[in-house]
Amino acid sequence: MRPSVIVAPHFRTMEEIFRPGALDRLGSFAEVVWGLDSPMPQDRFEAALEDATAVVFGTWHYGDSLVRGAPNLRAVLEVAGAHDHQAMGYEECFNRGIEVGSVAHAFGPAVAELTLGLTFAATRGIAKNDRDFRSSQELWLHEGNVGYNTMFDKVVGFVGCGGLSVELQRLLRPFGVRILGFDPFLPDEAMHERGIERADLETMFRRSDVVYVLAAPTATSRGMIDRRLLELLEPHQTLIMTSRAALVDFDALTELVVEGRFRLGVDVFPEEPLPADHPLRAAESVVLSSHRAGAVPDALLAIGDMIVDDLEAIITNVGERRMQYLTRASLESLLQPGRE
Repeated sequence: MRPSVIVAPHFRTMEEIFRPGALDRLGSFAEVVWGLDSPMPQDRFEAALEDATAVVFGTWHYGDSLVRGAPNLRAVLEVAGAHDHQAMGYEECFNRGIEVGSVAHAFGPAVAELTLGLTFAATRGIAKNDRDFRSSQELWLHEGNVGYNTMFDKVVGFVGCGGLSVELQRLLRPFGVRILGFDPFLPDEAMHERGIERADLETMFRRSDVVYVLAAPTATSRGMIDRRLLELLEPHQTLIMTSRAALVDFDALTELVVEGRFRLGVDVFPEEPLPADHPLRAAESVVLSSHRAGAVPDALLAIGDMIVDDLEAIITNVGERRMQYLTRASLESLLQPGRE
């Protein structure tokens, strides 16, 4: 009997995450069950679970089904991009040796690319110069560069040194930056191997030309960038936010940016869409992006490729795994309860 894989990606669609070739490859070593865009009905899911080797899902609609069934299950793989499906029962998975995978890494390259774009738009004044140009207020040559700087040989800070920071570090390498890192979950040896200097947040916010907020919004990281830290930043410094807005005191951030206390590039907000009357929309020292960093076709199709690669490795023992897997040891650093 061929292994069966339940593929129920809702809220995502099959077409946006699976290339035709990826689905053909999956079908070559497993039977695809459901494979539709709509949520899989509970009774159909529980019936299919009895024979399933793996489950691929977007939103967990199925309560404690894993506790009550799934005798042959080896893996549950989510396509949303984070470990935040607590109703699924992580402890049950750990106890039974069911692997829990996330496609978070699929978004890394695209998010890092836009993060770098926001950096240049803010540190070189590209966005502001464009706005000034359109209203015939642009300044030319040296006068138009007052207060701006290049990224070469600068000091940058990584708040969070996980997968996204790896991709961003790769893009920053040609600029010869010095990197300060804050990540209580990353061992000193791993920091040293990547050439990152461990720093506390206060040191980072005082010394960095650009601070990148890259950490996941776990129970321990929410609100970690508070008013006290934000007030350390000066007009020549830039804060870039492409992780979740919950990491930052957004009211304090807004107030200080409107005052021109530092530059900001931001792709994530506590309320999306951002209200039409929000003060950040009129702030001169901010570059705004409407949560676009990872939402590109290339990143979404990488999800399907990653899923099929890992299923092949799990089922046939051929190939290497590419997903991010949750363990008891990594639970605190990766679990994102109540993600907005």
